[in-house]
Amino acid sequence: MKYPPLTPVALRDSPSPARVSVAPMMDWTDRHCRYFFRLLTPDARLYTEMVTARAIVQGDCKRLLRYDSSEHPLALQLGGSGPDELAAATKIGCEYGYDEININIGCPSDRVRSGRFGACLMAEPGRVADCVHAMRAVSGVPVTVKTRIGIDDLDDYEFLLDFVDQVAAAGCRYFVIHARKAILAGLSPKENRSIPPLNYDRVYRLKRERPELIVILNGGIESIGAVHAHLEHVDGVMIGRKAYADPYFLAQLQANGWPQSGAQQRAGARGRPPSREALIRQMADYAECELVAGTRLHHITRHLLGLYTGLPGARRWRRFISEQASKPGADPQVLIDSLSIFDAAA
Repeated sequence: MKYPPLTPVALRDSPSPARVSVAPMMDWTDRHCRYFFRLLTPDARLYTEMVTARAIVQGDCKRLLRYDSSEHPLALQLGGSGPDELAAATKIGCEYGYDEININIGCPSDRVRSGRFGACLMAEPGRVADCVHAMRAVSGVPVTVKTRIGIDDLDDYEFLLDFVDQVAAAGCRYFVIHARKAILAGLSPKENRSIPPLNYDRVYRLKRERPELIVILNGGIESIGAVHAHLEHVDGVMIGRKAYADPYFLAQLQANGWPQSGAQQRAGARGRPPSREALIRQMADYAECELVAGTRLHHITRHLLGLYTGLPGARRWRRFISEQASKPGADPQVLIDSLSIFDAAA
């Protein structure tokens, strides 16, 4: 389909490539988690959890879209399949100041599929293209797509290329691609994140054959070496479960720096990463402000539990935080007191 020219509001086609970003993760990357991640990495792009377009248009968008200004650069991920509804949600997201609007074409859950969005939409590239075009028509920020390399038996390079080409024809220039197919019947969302094999070469090939597109690779990235290796082939990487299970990895990656592309010559700030103790104290300060506003402590601390992954005393520290932060009236002193576990072990 040939789309008509867009109005000037949509002329910002693509953001600069995010050399490193943190994936949108349902039930995980809420605003408390993102604040913590921003302390770990000043430069990586952050994404919200997927929010349905309908919830934004018909629900409490102030609660759903709230974030701290320190979270920028920050992308809002939307779920939906109706061009008009997605456009309305995009317009609201832009009013809230998000730097990018991303549409989820990758989630394989039954609940998402029953709503006719997520990974099942890979089988409807024309509809996705219509959605992207409608969103771009009202957006002053880039509209991007996060997808898989295939679904079920639609699992070859030609299928991926056709999907990308049809969506790109609607004006999308930025694709985040999880390098696994999604199996829509028979696997849970958790299993879909690990059982289908990774196929990085297919994503690399897409970038080679469509060099004008920005291609970000997602899936199974668990080391600094892997980040640098992938950046030899694609514009950027998106890190998911590794960032949540072992968040200090983000600080180590930031301190190590990552190669920039094109005009992005400023490397990630190199040097020593912040100490874990300093991060705990910063989060205690954050929690103090949040508790005044009515947030419960465990809603914040649940995102910190992987901070000491791999270190002696980590299990005792997690147990202490989990037990103490869940008690009625728990306050930020719980975080400060948790540091004594490591003092005692020294």
